Amino acid sequence: MSPKLVTKYLCQQCGYLSPRWIGKCPNCNEWNTFVEEVVESKRGKKHSSVDSNINPVSINDIQSQIDIRIFTSIGEFDRVVGGGIVTGSVVLIGGDPGIGKSTLMLQIAEGIQLGKVLYVTGEESIQQIKLRMQRLTKSNRDIKLLAETNLEIIREVIEREMPSVVIIDSIQTMYYPQLESAPGSISQVRESTALITSLAKEKNISMLLVGHVTKDGTLAGPRVIEHMVDTVLQFEGERHYAYRILRSLKNRYGSTNEIGIFEMRDNGLREVSNPSEIFLANRSNNVSGSAVVATLEGTRPLLVEVQALVTPTNYGMPQRTVTGFDLRRLQMLLAVLEKRLGYRMGAHDVFVNVAGGIRIDEPAADLGIISAVVSSLTDKPISQDYVIIGEVGLGGEIRTVAQMERRILEAEKLGFKKIIIPQQESKTQKFKKIEVIGISNLKNGIELIVK
Repeated sequence: MSPKLVTKYLCQQCGYLSPRWIGKCPNCNEWNTFVEEVVESKRGKKHSSVDSNINPVSINDIQSQIDIRIFTSIGEFDRVVGGGIVTGSVVLIGGDPGIGKSTLMLQIAEGIQLGKVLYVTGEESIQQIKLRMQRLTKSNRDIKLLAETNLEIIREVIEREMPSVVIIDSIQTMYYPQLESAPGSISQVRESTALITSLAKEKNISMLLVGHVTKDGTLAGPRVIEHMVDTVLQFEGERHYAYRILRSLKNRYGSTNEIGIFEMRDNGLREVSNPSEIFLANRSNNVSGSAVVATLEGTRPLLVEVQALVTPTNYGMPQRTVTGFDLRRLQMLLAVLEKRLGYRMGAHDVFVNVAGGIRIDEPAADLGIISAVVSSLTDKPISQDYVIIGEVGLGGEIRTVAQMERRILEAEKLGFKKIIIPQQESKTQKFKKIEVIGISNLKNGIELIVK
């Protein structure tokens, strides 16, 4: 006889248990901290005897097992997850509404050639999925569809069909009937993820879960779900741009330094094998305020165009507007530019844009951004042959950055003639097709770049 399950409400601050939801915890006096929990009833519960024959196992006696991976025929996705989906693993993919999560899942389902695929949808009907699949692909791949949100029914179907891969779109629409709360609540999302993870490990079935995100960009639901799953992927990008980035935030079976880049088209997502070439395709010639920088997205080097526009301010407080770069870091760089080189930036509005919808979060673009600002301020174009790399310190010194060789090789591959890097790195980098120029401080760098 299975134990009876009852629901109680647990305070997340102090652990106080209540038979019903209350707004204020009587133990710690915190508000809105109670979440629903499923526990076994103590009534009629017997103490089980402990098996004394359980012993620890030496790590040297354990046989190594090679991970069996399922390939999706989408090279960008397979690389991000570590070379394919590991059987029995749980992958959580999050992203903003309309970014293309369901489109990616349908293309993955169509690309898996070996084994049965079950697509569980809680947001669309099976007729809508069929219409979308016909628009995305012409393949006749037999994919099983199920429009259901009850996890008890979904578990029964999975145990009967025994597919190789199950796609659940989305985890926030699923509900566990033992809980009284509505689908999407913290307790429902947590219990649903726990049940799916347990089923994946028990039956050795790979699970792909689509997750919604909150306004601040984090996955909706409790943070514990990120600890339950094996891999967490973030699908991001600007809705007004065509390019999407699939980023690994957690991966038990691979690196978290990999990204995949896609282009959204009318017939679905297309892999971008050479993103640097695409991001620089529409670059204007002989226009001031434009510079090319080499940034890293994971382990992949990208060459992107940084644009700056500097105009005299018409207000008492100059404007600082940024797209694709950190505003506070730009303000710091402008302060260094004014202090060390004497440019009166307080009398000018500064607008900075990273072309293509890419966001740069590393300091390697500092020198390129300052160069673009000075180029716009003086109305002197930067040479089309230059790629600029370097972190700028508060003293105006140019600091070295990581993985310099990868960045130089990317610039060389795209046909650039000169690359400007920190002085310390220039002594160790030797290339035949591209000239490596080292600079030690901001003053020398600007005199070389903007002339």
